[in-house]
Amino acid sequence: MLLPHIKQPGDLKSLSVEELVSLAEEIRSFLIEKLSVTGGHLASNLGVVELTIALHYCYNSPKDRMIFDVGHQAYVHKILTGRMERFDTLRQHDGLCGFVKRSESEHDVWEAGHSSTSLSAAMGMALARDLKGEDHKVIALIGDGALTGGMAFEALNHIGHERKNLMVILNDNEMSIAPNVGAMHNYLSKIRSDRHYLRAKDELEVLLKKIPAIGGKLAKSAGRVKDSLKYMMVPGVLFEELGLTYLGPVDGHDLSKLIETFHQADNVTGPVLVHVVTTKGKGYKPAEVDSHKWHGISPYKIESGQVLKSVGNPMYTEIFGRTLIELAEQDERIIAVTPAMPSGSGLVPFSKEFPARMIDVGIAEQHAATMCAGLAMEGLKPIFAVYSTFMQRAYDQIVHDICRHNANVMFAIDRAGFVGADGETHHGVFDVAFLRHIPNLVLMMPKDENELRHMMKTALDYDDGPIAYRYPRVNVAGVPLDSELKAIPIGNWELLRKGEGYAVIASGPMLQVATEAAEAMKREGLQVGVVNARFLKPLDENMLRELARQHTKLIVLEEASEAGSLGSAVLEFYAKEEIQDAQVRLMGISDRFVEHGSIKEQRAEVGLTVEDVCLKLRKWVAEPAYGMGQSV
Repeated sequence: MLLPHIKQPGDLKSLSVEELVSLAEEIRSFLIEKLSVTGGHLASNLGVVELTIALHYCYNSPKDRMIFDVGHQAYVHKILTGRMERFDTLRQHDGLCGFVKRSESEHDVWEAGHSSTSLSAAMGMALARDLKGEDHKVIALIGDGALTGGMAFEALNHIGHERKNLMVILNDNEMSIAPNVGAMHNYLSKIRSDRHYLRAKDELEVLLKKIPAIGGKLAKSAGRVKDSLKYMMVPGVLFEELGLTYLGPVDGHDLSKLIETFHQADNVTGPVLVHVVTTKGKGYKPAEVDSHKWHGISPYKIESGQVLKSVGNPMYTEIFGRTLIELAEQDERIIAVTPAMPSGSGLVPFSKEFPARMIDVGIAEQHAATMCAGLAMEGLKPIFAVYSTFMQRAYDQIVHDICRHNANVMFAIDRAGFVGADGETHHGVFDVAFLRHIPNLVLMMPKDENELRHMMKTALDYDDGPIAYRYPRVNVAGVPLDSELKAIPIGNWELLRKGEGYAVIASGPMLQVATEAAEAMKREGLQVGVVNARFLKPLDENMLRELARQHTKLIVLEEASEAGSLGSAVLEFYAKEEIQDAQVRLMGISDRFVEHGSIKEQRAEVGLTVEDVCLKLRKWVAEPAYGMGQSV
């Protein structure tokens, strides 16, 4: 066994290529075994085993900067950099992060949970290296999916312009190497990266230009011939035209070829792109057959590949997908749009029912948002189905192209609130704050799945501008579903429980917390009201006025950033109305990022449990009477 002896990347350098091949198989077995218990991103990591080994074999981390785009494919990197013994804690509270994490290791030089950021980060690090007069490698690993992100092309354009020394590794796990042209590709890569060839090419051009009268024309003609040959023979013309030297494609599971290609890349002056072809799920048949399903997976049985899912009610995402089909059957104007998340957003059944009305734009949230505005302006009913954390990537387009135009776009915002094991890069806790202050936008959140269905009908019937509904990444409550869907009056809240002197205003899953807290306080003799603030914008101003008139002390409870969200909106309303005797206290997520763990643990960490609400109420009751206008 080789793997137990690999404590740091330097330990690889004494191994032969044959031993590295054996190590790759040990790592695959290790990943398959460990992730069967913890779950995680299996297919993507199985696909980069040899690639990651080759990188650490050829280069010197952390001196040489290795930047993983998204970071969900960095498990092998974690294993090789001294974290193997902690893998039982992967994605658990206080355990290893499922993404690259700077606080975990000096070898993690860049954090990301969103795609398409690696090339910009690499460019920044390469510029910093040169400005400081240092001498180390900067290497960015990006997948073909992440390369669809516009930010990646912005970075490629700048990289090619600046001509800094850095390496881009394109991890292509969709294409295959064509055997009949593979030898030519390898040959061209070797010649074009040879130092003597590169120097001879430059010297020939200088010599041609020195010939009197015709030298410049000859050099120009030679350049045209060279470019023509390149267009016929070289597969990476796009990257070449952007200013990067293209090497590949190379088999991403052939360690000898990978090591050889990296040595070739080191001979190139300026930016170089190495095109590596890999197979997602390599070495585990279920993951190879269905790499999409096994991209992010729950615990499973190794022998059969059976996923061990807990029995329970469906997720909100599934209810959304079913209801959207119902509505689309009634209204042919509905068009579903998603940025590379058809499965995660519950749209696969919709795509089968209405293939022409389902648009997956790839990892391009900005494009998706503006395209939805264009669809809406032509009289269609686009629904932008997107995770909260990815929606923030299209903020300018939401402001400038949708809300400013008052375009009738519907937003289905999935993963609102805490998301659990994916952690701080994926929590949907900021969208209320960054959406509610934008003019023309209506924002809702349902108390249960039945109300979600009615909100979807509300959005479809609404013709006065953009409208959004957000829902969490949890199982639904299991309430009966109404067969007839009806629109909810815009801005109308719901009093779920009457109180005497105290009330909790909440939405979504926090309503269950509020209701259980109210029940607990009832046993202590305190009647606490519960308000379903199902419209986060606009507020139910009449109810807020009535609660203030009754001198009801209010707690605003929300699984969202305390700054700028519903609690802020309530305080702003009372300030604007000059209602000075309103007493409001906030319970949300303070000014911080919350790391990975279970949703239950995350709520406990920030003080959003039933006991936390009860404690807040007990302290308030115990306080002596004080002046008007107190808050927080």
